[in-house]
Amino acid sequence: MKTTLLFAALLALATPAFATQPVANRYAATIAPVERFDSGVLSVERHGNKGRPLILVPGLASGAWAWQSVLRDLAPDYTLYVVTLPGFDGRAFPPGAGLDAARAGLLELIKARKLDRPVLIGHSLGATLAFAVAEAAPQAVGGVVAIDGLPVFPGTEAMPPAERAAMAANMKARMAAVDPALFASQQQAYMRTIGVRDMAQADQLALLSARSDPAATGVYMAELLALDLRPGLGQITAPVLVLAPWFDQNPMYGRATPEAKAAWYQSLLAGAPHLQVLPVPDARHFVMFDQPQRVNTMLRAYLQGL
Repeated sequence: MKTTLLFAALLALATPAFATQPVANRYAATIAPVERFDSGVLSVERHGNKGRPLILVPGLASGAWAWQSVLRDLAPDYTLYVVTLPGFDGRAFPPGAGLDAARAGLLELIKARKLDRPVLIGHSLGATLAFAVAEAAPQAVGGVVAIDGLPVFPGTEAMPPAERAAMAANMKARMAAVDPALFASQQQAYMRTIGVRDMAQADQLALLSARSDPAATGVYMAELLALDLRPGLGQITAPVLVLAPWFDQNPMYGRATPEAKAAWYQSLLAGAPHLQVLPVPDARHFVMFDQPQRVNTMLRAYLQGL
């Protein structure tokens, strides 16, 4: 079943486990921001100082390192705010943190900085948060880009609420018992099977994602599994771009062709008024690493069309 594959991919054990001590990592965040500050529970980096504001929201167990290619390409022409959620990339996970607190932090960022209809660019869980903000404050958002992220977790779209809640509770309990070494092995397995195509790159990225808190990751994952934002998609007034990666060796979420995968994503976004779903062939979940140039070109074309 699709849900069995989902759990297997997320919680798989890799052998042997690898060391998680800090080492030189070519994919770590190295671009110095103009400033750093907090917005609610979020840590924020600002890059660039001109053009339309863009808010970059990373996915599960990710930090600013996930956006380095996008920053290099877009910072000369836009003002980018890169957020990191509590519990991710070495940040503490305080009581009350979770998706609701992250959404509130994004809304506070827009209001406190007086951002004029920023574009929210989210990867995975970050894309779900972008949809949540665009539904809650449609007039405050100028665009939404979802990089392999959806308003409902793929594979759970037909589940009744009670089954979704039970799955979420199970996920939270299982991740609460995971120690850092096991979490590091899980991250390596995930990156090698779902994350990116290149195995050496997968191992380096897993070292970065393993810096996140396993229990916090479980909380976010549980909330994501229980969430379904599809009923509110009609409230979004901004143009929505969804990038749907496709790789013929992926063990889950597969469809026969890139176009079929994009059509599936389109069906999960039915109700969004201004929607474009584009396939990205030869890419796994971390599309920004598998196809950086193609992603940046797609982002620029979208932004120039607003």
